Amino acid sequence: MLWIVTTQWRAQATGYGGDPNARTPYLDALAARSVNYLQAVTPHTFGPFARAALLTGVPSPQNGVRDYFDPLPEDSHTIAHALADRGYHTAFFGKWHLAERNRRAPLVGEAHARTLVPVSRRGGFQDWEGFESGFLLNDPWLHGSQDHPLPVQVRGYQSEILVDRLLNWQAKRKQLEDIPWFAMLSLEAPHPPYDAPANGVRPRSPDSIVLRANVRRGGAEEVQARRELAGYYAHIEATDAAIGRLLTALPESLLVVFTSVHGDMHGSHGLFRKGWPYEESVRVPLLVRGAPSAQGGVTECSDPVSLVDLFAMTLAWSDGVPWRCEREDALISMPSIVQLPHQCDRVWEGRRSATRKVVTTAQGEAWMGFDLVEDPFEQRNLALPAG
Repeated sequence: MLWIVTTQWRAQATGYGGDPNARTPYLDALAARSVNYLQAVTPHTFGPFARAALLTGVPSPQNGVRDYFDPLPEDSHTIAHALADRGYHTAFFGKWHLAERNRRAPLVGEAHARTLVPVSRRGGFQDWEGFESGFLLNDPWLHGSQDHPLPVQVRGYQSEILVDRLLNWQAKRKQLEDIPWFAMLSLEAPHPPYDAPANGVRPRSPDSIVLRANVRRGGAEEVQARRELAGYYAHIEATDAAIGRLLTALPESLLVVFTSVHGDMHGSHGLFRKGWPYEESVRVPLLVRGAPSAQGGVTECSDPVSLVDLFAMTLAWSDGVPWRCEREDALISMPSIVQLPHQCDRVWEGRRSATRKVVTTAQGEAWMGFDLVEDPFEQRNLALPAG
C-alpha cells in the first residue's frame, strides 16, 4: 500500500476536477481508475495538525499537537505501528513536519530542512528517510537511512528525488515479496515558495491564469493571485510528472492513495495561504485505487470523508474489507492561532457535509455558514445577520 501526500494542493487544482490551469495527465489517469472522494476535507487547515491527525486517526489537539511547533508525542500510536502489528513492513519518505523545531529560525531554508528527527520521533516507521521541513522544493537535505544518519544535501527537484528514494527502497526489498509493505511518500510541493524552479516546467504567463470567481479583480489581490498561481501550477505539473513516474514503475495492482494535507486560498475571498474555513483551504483531493470498495463499483463518492479517516480506512483495507463512511458530516477546525503572516486570525471549529458547512469561533459564536450546493463559491454567509 502507498500513501502519496502532498502539501497545499487544493482539491480544485486538478485536471480531472476541471481546473483549466492544471496540467495533471498522470493524476487524471489515476483518477480514471480510482474512487474519487469529491467532498474530502482536511480535519485541520495547517500542516502539523493535519499530519498528526492523518498519522494517528485522532484529531488535533487530542493527538497532542496543539500548537504549530508541537512535535508528535513520542508515544503516539500511528498507522505505521498499526500496520506493523498486521505484518507489514513500513517506510516513510519526505517531509515530516512533526519534530522539535527552532521557533526562532526561518521557516524557509536550511535550519528546519537540516533539523535532525531522532529515531524515537519517526512515528514507528521501520524505514525512514526525509527531512523535518524547510520548504526547499529543490536540493533538499535528507537523513534517516543507513547511508545518511545525518542530513546530506541532494541536488535536484525534491519530488523527483523522493520518488527515486522510494523506488530504490522498493527494489531492495524485492527479496521480501511475501511480506506486505506500506509506504508514505510525503511531498512539499506545490507549497510556496511558488517562484522556485519547477524541474524545467516553465510557468505560464500570469495573465493567462483562469481565476476562480471569488477572486476580486482589478487590484493588488488579482496581481498577487495570478503571479503566485503561475508558479503553483508549474509545481503541480512537475510533481504530477514525478508521481506518474512512480506509479508507472509500481504494480498496477498496488493500493494507492493520493491526497494533500490542506489547500491554499490564492486570493479567493481576498485571502492567501491557509488556515481559513473556506473550501479552497479545507477541501483536498482524495483518490483511492485498488481498495476493497463499499461503493459497488462507483468511481465518485460524495461522502464527507476526512483525512483523519485514512487511518481506519487503511486498516480496513489491510484486512481485505471495505470501509464505509457512517456519519453525515466531518469535523474541520483550526486548533490554535499560528503567528505567521497572512494566516487565519482566530481559533474555529466547524462541521462540513457534502451540501453545507457551519463554522463557529472558539467562544461558540456563529462565524460562517454556507449552502455549498446553491453557493459553491461561498459568497453568501448564512451565519451572519443580514445587513
